[in-house]
Amino acid sequence: MTRKYPIGLQSFRKIREEGFLYIDKTEYIHQLVAFGNYFFLSRPRRFGKSLLLATVKELFSGSRELFEGLWIYDHWDWEQNHPVIHLRISRANYQDHGLAEALSRELDEVAEELGIQLSEKTPKDKFKELIKKSSVNQKVIILVDEYDKPMVDYLDDSEKVAENREIFRNFYSILKDADDQIRFLLITGVSRFSKVGIFSSLNNLEDISMVENMNELVGITQQELEKTFIPEIDKWAEREEMSREEKLAEVKEWYNGYSWGGEHTVYNPFSLLSYMKYGHFDNFWIDTGAPSFLIQDVRKRPSSYLFKNEDITVGAQSLKDYNTEAIDTTALMFQTGFLTVKKAEWKTQTFTLGYPNKEVKQSVLDFIAAGFTFINPGHILPKVDNLRMAFIRNDIPYVIEVLDTLFISIPNPVWIGATERFFHGIIFNTFQLLGINQESEISNAVGRLDIAVKTNTHIYALEFKLDKTADEALNQILDSSYLKPYQLDPRQKVAIGINFSSKMKSVAEYLVKEL
Repeated sequence: MTRKYPIGLQSFRKIREEGFLYIDKTEYIHQLVAFGNYFFLSRPRRFGKSLLLATVKELFSGSRELFEGLWIYDHWDWEQNHPVIHLRISRANYQDHGLAEALSRELDEVAEELGIQLSEKTPKDKFKELIKKSSVNQKVIILVDEYDKPMVDYLDDSEKVAENREIFRNFYSILKDADDQIRFLLITGVSRFSKVGIFSSLNNLEDISMVENMNELVGITQQELEKTFIPEIDKWAEREEMSREEKLAEVKEWYNGYSWGGEHTVYNPFSLLSYMKYGHFDNFWIDTGAPSFLIQDVRKRPSSYLFKNEDITVGAQSLKDYNTEAIDTTALMFQTGFLTVKKAEWKTQTFTLGYPNKEVKQSVLDFIAAGFTFINPGHILPKVDNLRMAFIRNDIPYVIEVLDTLFISIPNPVWIGATERFFHGIIFNTFQLLGINQESEISNAVGRLDIAVKTNTHIYALEFKLDKTADEALNQILDSSYLKPYQLDPRQKVAIGINFSSKMKSVAEYLVKEL
């Protein structure tokens, strides 16, 4: 029997009634409800936030039949039902009607679902009225999905962000005096940049985004994968003549690695479910919403993205908020899921960040390369594959030809005032996509080699110069003995000195010497 995968589904009721696979998260939800009353959770898009809220809604609504067979079925008081105000900001048509009117319409729709007639006119007053009328017999549950979308959608329009943030601040301010009417509040979104400004009146709102025991509230754990998807793992492993362990390791490399505490990791649910259904590796999550903001930001501030391959250490505060008028690259990439916590030092409040997995690393480097070179992102990987094959074939002239195609598309203004480090950064980020062993800025006692590329048969040492000479680049490799660390390696060593011309926007000359 074919199994049904809830790829992108946000309705808990639909998943349960129509027999889709469901990863049981109800024990985590029970812990959350017992943990407190007012919560804020930030997670990347397509990570299960909307499904989490839908599940909470059905729990508090007393939909017991939907939870049969799940952990919480025997651990929940089904006699205590509560009215639920479920605000889905993403469905509010704020682009056409403006945020205030969109919120008013959303409240009217929720009120109709609860059988309540609203008489107030402004969003703030309607919200206050809805809470008061719905909590007459039982305290109300308030769930807010994608609270930040009206800000995130206008990251390039600071005035609109400020306008919508002020509307939201006024809208949510009524929650401060509604404590006696609210049983549970959960607000979710991608970003944390606007949390402080919007919810400043909510002193009791707990941010659980980086609370370790809430790390697995959304996403799929290794244990959950092995409990649920072994039939698929065995099926795809058999097709490729692999063992179960080998296939599990491969899937983990591609889609695991997300962490907000540095200890426990989870899988991206959208990508994992897609792989289980289709049986081939792809950048499923990235393809559902290409990060155009990343390309635009690279082009605005290219130096901020040089060498985005190494793990970086940052303070906790830099991950909590960012100012839309001075966006921090690291905070932006972390909150949107392109970087994750690799290690947390809670005593010093410092966090080491890196790419969570192969899907994200490959995609980010692809988009960074596209941002640097102004080449369509879909055309980057074919060029990189040509570069990879050229190294494997030891075809250095073709290596140079491919590099030229990358640089020729960079607009003239970008070349003006460009430094050698800038071009090394472009090359380094591009080479990260090769899929073969390469290193950057390898140091020895004399100096630092720009890039080393290793294939099964060769080790290439590459040194780059800008508006100088290829001879200078080659001699630096030889005089500094950059290949000496590899002298016991049986592979053929090749030194390549390359000089770029800012005037020609291409490789002016190169020299090759086999050692």
